[in-house]
Amino acid sequence: MRHSLRFPPAVLLVAACALWGAATVMNKALLASISPVTLLVVQLAPSALFLWAAVLATACPAPPKSYWFPLIALGVLNPGISYTLSLMGLASVSASVSTLLWAAEPLMILGLAALLLGERVTSQLLLVMLLGGLGVALVANVYGGLSDLSDLSTPLGILLLLGAVLCCAFYTVFSRKLVERIDPVFTVALQQTGGLGWAVALLLIHTPFGSIDDFESIPPGLLATAAVTGLLYYAAAYWLYIAALRWVPAAVAGSYFNVIPIFGVALAYVFLGETLTPIQWVGASAILASTYMLLRLTNGTGFERSAE
Repeated sequence: MRHSLRFPPAVLLVAACALWGAATVMNKALLASISPVTLLVVQLAPSALFLWAAVLATACPAPPKSYWFPLIALGVLNPGISYTLSLMGLASVSASVSTLLWAAEPLMILGLAALLLGERVTSQLLLVMLLGGLGVALVANVYGGLSDLSDLSTPLGILLLLGAVLCCAFYTVFSRKLVERIDPVFTVALQQTGGLGWAVALLLIHTPFGSIDDFESIPPGLLATAAVTGLLYYAAAYWLYIAALRWVPAAVAGSYFNVIPIFGVALAYVFLGETLTPIQWVGASAILASTYMLLRLTNGTGFERSAE
């Protein structure tokens, strides 16, 4: 039985996007002192503990055992693999560009929904995808990256971020079917635990992106700050997002991600002093316009399914 919805899905989705946008800026600052995989473990550990405490406190019903493995696998995908790639990419890419690249996720969801769920792609939707793809290319400064190959760190960071976005698009498409009858708190707790397991495994094999030894050099105050951002970025934001996803189609939920750059770019300017070039602003406008057009074309009801 579904719990009554206290807030409209739109409120939950905008709140989640605001938290993701703000946390991206905080993560950019934290990556100056903490390696990506170490930061992911520090953020996911308190998040998972908080969510399991919420499961016990609210006595929310556990899903059937047959759901556990798919939910944990989705957690390994996102936040596990996805945010491993995201933090690795964010280390060499500005927070502003990072949040704008994440705004391309609705377009990826559209393509995956067509391929995996049989959702029909019209010529109008195809044009929207092309417009969004052009915007991503301009924001990522593809031409500038190809003309200057002396420093590959930024192009590589952009590729890592796009890989992270693709993982999250898969996550949204697959989660839509699993979360309809499962309590969102239990769902997120299982997924965060799966993601934490992935991150800890990476930490134990001592990659260049993080190891157990890193904890010896991180000040306690910085660890506490990272833990708080984890509670905001993962526990709170994902809880809100999964709760909303139970009530709206995957494509419509993904369309709200165009709100993330509004918070991300503004906060990156205020706290990090980041700015975009004129051509990147053109790309940002193209991404946001394509996402708005996508939302209008779906009419708030999701994509049509092709006849089976």
